[in-house]
Amino acid sequence: MNPALQGYLAAVEESLAEPGPLSEAGGQLRALADVVEGNGALLSVVNDGSIPVAQRRAVLAQLLDGKALAQVGRLVHQAVTVVPAGEVVASFRWLAGRLERLAAGEPSTEEILGRLGSRNRVAGYAAAVFEGHTVGELEEIEDQLFRFARTVESDRPLRLALGDRDLPVDVRQQVIAQLLGTKVLADTNRLAAYAVRGGRARDIVTTLDVLVEETAKARGWRVARVQAASAVDESQSQTLSEALALLTGNPVDLQVTVDPALLGGVVVQVGDVLVDSSTRHRLDELKEHLLSSEEAYRIPGSTTGRDATDG
Repeated sequence: MNPALQGYLAAVEESLAEPGPLSEAGGQLRALADVVEGNGALLSVVNDGSIPVAQRRAVLAQLLDGKALAQVGRLVHQAVTVVPAGEVVASFRWLAGRLERLAAGEPSTEEILGRLGSRNRVAGYAAAVFEGHTVGELEEIEDQLFRFARTVESDRPLRLALGDRDLPVDVRQQVIAQLLGTKVLADTNRLAAYAVRGGRARDIVTTLDVLVEETAKARGWRVARVQAASAVDESQSQTLSEALALLTGNPVDLQVTVDPALLGGVVVQVGDVLVDSSTRHRLDELKEHLLSSEEAYRIPGSTTGRDATDG
């Protein structure tokens, strides 16, 4: 099933919690699938990818109005948003089955996915968590997640522990809870805990950075991760922010870390775009150029690199 919907469901499950509501939600989703499949006109609308998503969501929302739990409405809304049109009804049945199994006492686990699938699943979880948050709350969550990601990145024992697939997920989540505790918002804790459940264990820092990016997107911004050889002052930050905003078409939130090993300049990453203008990078390029030039100059069999006629 669609990874983004898997993650979204994981967050909604937490609000249902008890067997009764879980079973009720599952039954309502199964009944909805039956109704849609039993009505040819309705099925053709739901399955028609040429009809805008907003219109298909509105049709189903009207059908559910006053007849289903709020969580069911959220799941249907998200399913129509992220699942291909022809697979929407099947997704209702998948959601129903998952909720009914949880109601019966089956533990909630996440299947192992590849890098992109895991990233989309974590993003789906975040989408559910962010619903109803103010811009100010999102800014605070983003900052807290960024700081925690940098802590994990710089602390090798912690990074190895959180990325240890042989360590049970609940144990790794307890480590996070002990570290963050009441120092952060409750939803920051939720997101960090899901990073070790829904993401790839060995990519824990990347997963946390994905959550930072998703938080920024939720408030209409993009995140630019900046590594600088020295502290970036306010004027430099403003200039860089404006340039990146023009490049991305969105306001940009700079997340700056200082790395003296760069020697000078900066390394900037926005999504999949990486710009490396550091002194270290330029020196590495120069070194590579000199080595390749020396190799081209060297005569086969010669150990000096000089022409045999030079004496």
